[in-house]
Amino acid sequence: MDKMTQIDQAIRTYYQSQNAVSKDLIDAILYSVDSGGKRIRPMILLDLLEGFGIKLTEAHFDVAAALEMIHTGSLIHDDLPAMDNDDYRRGRLTNHKKFDEATAILAADSLFLDAPGLIAEADLEADIKVSLIQMLSRFSGTFGMVGGQMLDMKGEGQSLTLEQVQLIHANKTGALLVFPFLAAGRIAKQSEKVILALGTAGQLLGLAFQVRDDILDVTADFDVLGKTPNKDILADKSTYPALLGVEKSYEILDDSLNQAVAIFQNLEEETDFKAGCILPIIERLRLHA
Repeated sequence: MDKMTQIDQAIRTYYQSQNAVSKDLIDAILYSVDSGGKRIRPMILLDLLEGFGIKLTEAHFDVAAALEMIHTGSLIHDDLPAMDNDDYRRGRLTNHKKFDEATAILAADSLFLDAPGLIAEADLEADIKVSLIQMLSRFSGTFGMVGGQMLDMKGEGQSLTLEQVQLIHANKTGALLVFPFLAAGRIAKQSEKVILALGTAGQLLGLAFQVRDDILDVTADFDVLGKTPNKDILADKSTYPALLGVEKSYEILDDSLNQAVAIFQNLEEETDFKAGCILPIIERLRLHA
């Protein structure tokens, strides 16, 4: 069984581990979980752990699954009429279009609230679980993803500076991408120096991921995106291409990825870390103008 299948199975096992209070709610949750996606965040976590020479266990897949649950919940909320108001996600109807708005809100709420519980039940040392839950809460909540989403909504129709756009995306997109890097360092019991380097790499990939998404919004079609293109333009959002142009955005994307690659090459030289596990994920984020 490959890693992506095991991540999905960990989520499904959690929701089938006891009798559901509402089958309709479980159906809505699993509809979005099963809608596809590259599982980039949990895959980064698992690949990094292997890079540190750790043999993956069910507990590691539970942490990866919890991270994907938060991300999936955020996508359900993102698509709501009060947010980005999108009808499609990953090539099929968004949760509120498949079911209804109230069901979609509750499905996302469940994913947010269930994720820490899944980590708490994982077979890991107590201090590591506490650290993981604390980090996941901080990076996904008020001081991370949700805070960034608020800034993003308030920024619609405004002429934002580059610094303001960077702040939005460092939180809305970047924070949840930093988590798997720091979590891998904690689980692998690495030094603070290594964990700091991992966090910097996570920030760089968060930036790259957002710039890439902004570029694709104005250059790709529905078949590539799996969702409505040009949504940022229609919402009058300040994006990297809007502020800097598409060509400069490509440069920022490549520079961020190159810096991340350098960090992992240095880690490979200075520690027992094997960079071959993570470099393919980084390279897949590149776009060619």
